[in-house]
Amino acid sequence: MLGSGLGGGLRYLLTMVIGRLIPLSFPFGTMGVNLLGCLLIGLFYGLATKGMMDPTLKLFLTTGLCGGLTTFSTFMNENLQLLRDDNLFYFALYAGLSVALGLTMVYVGNLLVKIA
Repeated sequence: MLGSGLGGGLRYLLTMVIGRLIPLSFPFGTMGVNLLGCLLIGLFYGLATKGMMDPTLKLFLTTGLCGGLTTFSTFMNENLQLLRDDNLFYFALYAGLSVALGLTMVYVGNLLVKIA
């Protein structure tokens, strides 16, 4: 819970700072935070795989901090694992459905508010 709170606070601060540094309509803040989360989760899992990180610290940093910072990092890590396992079908299915259905769900949520 503490890691998630720190990640969420960090997401807010970084998104605001990046948005002010690059004041364009493109969501550079969100993209920057998502990419940072991907880098961090890759580092944390890499360290843990080499036995250089305690499992509790790994959980705090990956599920907590990176999870609060962005769920995109977990999504990317899971896709990488599918690719490493040579499971191209499930990789394509997971990545494709996540993007397509995620966008659809955001649209439906907005639509439900409009018709309510």
